[in-house]
Amino acid sequence: MSALPLTIHSVAQVRAMDAYAIEQLGIPGYTLMTRAAEASLLTLRSEWPRATKVLIICGAGNNAGDGYVLARLARAARLQVTVIALLDTHSLRGDALQAWQDFSAQGGVVQSWDAALLADQDVIVDAIFGTGLSRPLDPSMCACVAAINQTRCPVLALDVPSGLNADTGLVLGAAVRAHRTISFVGLKQGFYLADGPNHVGRLLFDDLELPATVAKKIGCVAQRLDNDVVQHALPRRSRTSHKGQQGHVLIVGGGLGMPGAVRLTGEACLRAGSGLVTVATRPEHVSALVAGRPELMCRGVVSADDLAAHIDTADVIAIGPGLGQDAWAQELFKAVMTTDKPLIVDADALNLLAKRAAPCSRENWVLTPHPGEAARLLNWSTAQIQQARMQALHDLMGRYGGTVVLKGAGTLVGTQAGLPAICDRGNPGMAAPGMGDVLTGIIAGIAAQCGDLVLAARAGVYVHAVAGDMAARHGERGMLASDLFTHLPSCVNP
Repeated sequence: MSALPLTIHSVAQVRAMDAYAIEQLGIPGYTLMTRAAEASLLTLRSEWPRATKVLIICGAGNNAGDGYVLARLARAARLQVTVIALLDTHSLRGDALQAWQDFSAQGGVVQSWDAALLADQDVIVDAIFGTGLSRPLDPSMCACVAAINQTRCPVLALDVPSGLNADTGLVLGAAVRAHRTISFVGLKQGFYLADGPNHVGRLLFDDLELPATVAKKIGCVAQRLDNDVVQHALPRRSRTSHKGQQGHVLIVGGGLGMPGAVRLTGEACLRAGSGLVTVATRPEHVSALVAGRPELMCRGVVSADDLAAHIDTADVIAIGPGLGQDAWAQELFKAVMTTDKPLIVDADALNLLAKRAAPCSRENWVLTPHPGEAARLLNWSTAQIQQARMQALHDLMGRYGGTVVLKGAGTLVGTQAGLPAICDRGNPGMAAPGMGDVLTGIIAGIAAQCGDLVLAARAGVYVHAVAGDMAARHGERGMLASDLFTHLPSCVNP
């Protein structure tokens, strides 16, 4: 198996890589199929080393071919193999037909669907449908998928969980919920969008021995974030550096009854390494904020006039956490929108932005909407955002400019120049109050240090997710946003 690549591809691009390998590099399609089956067998043996009984469910096309070759290799490896053919083997063509013929020639037997066969297995292999599936499954196939999902047996999906659109991540009627998915040739963008993360399980990869130049030649649609982005954004500091060289962030928010939001954002900013952090909030909240985190400079502001001096001294401004939408919030929002300072815009500031009658677009800001806020910004429904996250990201950038962080499982970071980035870290425990406030502070703190909003957004999203995974080591349920603070220093010091 290969390490997960940083590039993410469309189905068309993966097919183009397959075609290039066959037509230009002279690698027979059946050789690629055999390599896929060998990688799958290796996955079976490494992920479930005690498994002896394997059920392989085959459909049609090359995905079924992978399954038949795997069945032949698994029998040769002395595993007890049961093969179910959901579709008539006489409909097989090309390499898939050869795969079935070779399996049969070595004594392999194919059985018809019987849900009872799912019982008493160690591993079930999903080789039903691959990337070519584009229409909803018929009722009989949906019933088979439902039976697979109801079993307690672990499931290995070959290339893509059957029923999942590998481009959009949408479920086509029903989709297998795999415990592991081994993807071949290239990672598919549907793994990270819509329902994809619920069905892929742990993702593994094998490049089938194709040279890296093939992927570079064909191109990709997105890139995965990794630790390199943090190293680029936050290089080692010089011995003589001081806090004045690490940037000054102004955080504007904390309306009546909401001091906690700016408290979280402010500490996240400090933990990300910002040299100075000023919180501009309601005067009523200043004492509590200073008592809770004395390293923050807290200023009570009643009007935009009170805010002006703090705007002048800031390098980066983060606005929105706990801001509210009352007259006070609107006045401060308007004041911040008139400055040319780099902005991180979150929470209620996004809601106020969505209410503006005149379009507002600028290059030097980062918008960080969750799906509900994105829906208001685009006048879509939240469901529409979740079903078309990549399109929503592009539309947000087209309407508002700058850099957009579309939060959620598989957070997307889009910029005007370059490919979007996808974060595959993070966990469900991070669906908790204040997590977005912490992310805003991390991005703002990194931006103050590196002076690059795009780089800060990417690094901030990655750092936030990794810190969340570290916090979840004791369990996801019951996590607090402030639990990330313990882990942030190690995440921003790679």
